[in-house]
Amino acid sequence: MKHTLSVLVEDESGALSRITGLFARRGFNIESLAVGSAEQSGVTRITMVVNGDESAVEQISKQLHKLINVLRVQDITETPCVERELMLMKVSANTHTRSEIIELATVFRARIVDVAEESVTVEVTGDPGKMVAIIQMLTKFGIKELARTGKIALTRESGVNTEFLRTQPMTTPSKL
Repeated sequence: MKHTLSVLVEDESGALSRITGLFARRGFNIESLAVGSAEQSGVTRITMVVNGDESAVEQISKQLHKLINVLRVQDITETPCVERELMLMKVSANTHTRSEIIELATVFRARIVDVAEESVTVEVTGDPGKMVAIIQMLTKFGIKELARTGKIALTRESGVNTEFLRTQPMTTPSKL
């Protein structure tokens, strides 16, 4: 199962190297890794997606807590979160297919950021599922290049789980 870990670390040289080294020594593959400044000065947030069962991820979390500079480790896999990813995709395009590609990009609320004679570059921001969906739709044109940032996530203060809401039937409020 894929797990999303949110790790806060002191912004010090070598902190990321120690964390990724710990994963490598334990035989874990990091599927996605995003690193950037956190809300507090001198603190960095690392969001990573790893494969593993509950006990393995719990063990690696305990090992992370022992590392110098690690302030907090949180497995946010089952926690209501806002998740986003950025992707740039260069798609083969000619005069016959360009308009269809632009139309598909519009449906996904993506932006066209470069147009050339033989390609169109699309910028997409959204949840990981949206990334998979647009890749599937544009594969038929030929994807020349693709770059993804990796998932970033913050827990929802409201506690509302939008994944749960998507599976529920729409209801209308009853009249008084």
